[in-house]
Amino acid sequence: MGKAPKAGLIAAALFFVLDQVIKWLVVGPIGLAMEGDERAVLPIFTLRNLHNHGVSLGFLRVAPENSWMLVVLTGVIAFAVLVWMWREANRQDQFALGMIAGGALGNILDRVRLGYVQDYADLHFGTWSPFLTFNLADAAITIGVLILLARALLVRDKPKAEPGEVENSNA
Repeated sequence: MGKAPKAGLIAAALFFVLDQVIKWLVVGPIGLAMEGDERAVLPIFTLRNLHNHGVSLGFLRVAPENSWMLVVLTGVIAFAVLVWMWREANRQDQFALGMIAGGALGNILDRVRLGYVQDYADLHFGTWSPFLTFNLADAAITIGVLILLARALLVRDKPKAEPGEVENSNA
């Protein structure tokens, strides 16, 4: 393994801490303590206390007493992302992987502490909601994956020429 992936570690720490602080603010000082409590912030954005017993978008929903299965599953995935991040040389990819790891660890901590993931963000346009209720950790994971996909498909790093190699345009 190479040197520490600073960009990834900074991203992971930043998104993990911000996610936990926002969740604390929503159920604490903002006062949405009970599941289902909500407060409109903007015409298109509502804070809503929602307990997610599944993974992304409620997929793989399990009974609260079985949440340890999701902790193990997401823990293995988070570990794999951290290993990938540590081996990755590209700083942009490290940052994207850090976003994914920080988000995953934030949701894992919720599941261990609470038995569910605390979701709170509801983006909607009138009665149309393009997303289910989510949190910053979910957004970090999604955006991190999109960055990796975009970079893999659109940004191709050219291999560096070996020292002494010269391209001959007359050949």
